[in-house]
Formats: sequence, C-alpha cells, structure tokens
Amino acid sequence: MRLSRPLVLGLVLFLGLVASAAAQQPSTVVYLVRHAEKQDDGSRNPALTAQGAERARLLSHMLQDAGITHIHSTEFKRTQLTAAPLAEATGLEVASYDPRDLPAFTAWLKANPGRHLVSGHSNTTPGLVAALGGEPGEPIEEAEEYDRLYIVTIDGDGTVTTVLLRYGPAG
Repeated sequence: MRLSRPLVLGLVLFLGLVASAAAQQPSTVVYLVRHAEKQDDGSRNPALTAQGAERARLLSHMLQDAGITHIHSTEFKRTQLTAAPLAEATGLEVASYDPRDLPAFTAWLKANPGRHLVSGHSNTTPGLVAALGGEPGEPIEEAEEYDRLYIVTIDGDGTVTTVLLRYGPAG
C-alpha cells in the first residue's frame, strides 16, 4: 500500500504533535512562606500580631494573580491566619498538612501539578524546599525572620529551580 505525500506529511505532523504533548507535562509551582509575625502570648498556638496580619494581606495581594490552585497550612493559628487572606481572595479552601511528615506532603505536592501556597514554620519551610529539590539557603532566624518567599518550580521533566524573594518589612 502506497501512502500519498499529503497523508504522510499529515501523519508525521500528527505524530510530532502527540510526542510534543507527551513531553510537555504540567509543571508545579510551590510558593513557600514561614507564618507571619506571631503574638508573644506564651501559648503554643498564638495568633498573628497586627504586623503579621498586615504581612499576610501583603502576601495575598502579591499572589492574588499568580493562579494559585491549592493553599496548604499546618493546623496552627499563625500559619492558618497567614494563608487566610489569599484563601478569601481566591475562594480556595486552606488544606491542612502535617509538618512532621514532610516526605508524604512532598510526594503529594509532586503528584498534584498546579500552583500551591504553603504556609509553614521556620523549622519546616527550608526542609520542604530541600525535599522538593530546591535550595533552602541559610536557616531562618527564628526570633525575627518572617519575610522569605520561596518559589520552587518543578518542570514536567523534573528540573527544579528556586527563587528566594523577600516581602514586607525585614525583621
């Protein structure tokens, strides 16, 4: 059986499109922050200070047009309240994750392409960045550092890039 030239060209074009579509797997973008400034009320689960609430609103403003598809937070008030303004602006629910099981959460993030905000803690956020394959940089200073915004991008081929930004006032 002999195939006509237009049919062969069409078949080659079709196979090229199929191969290209298969190679272009969706990417995952994860925005990671430590919770905003917390009250010093002596409790294990404090809320945010006024400055922390303002930082959370700034984060929401910065990410409102980023196409966020998922919002994640630990079950602590300070992380929930950091994520709340963006959840309200986007209409998304804040899903809880267990910061003591970062391998499981990392696997879930990698298996669910999209754009995620993760609100965590000074002792878990850099670890999650590293678990995703990113560069966490220096440890977060527990007493005063609330302004890091990591952007970890995982391309469909597994390539990971990290961008570290600062937002709001330092310290």
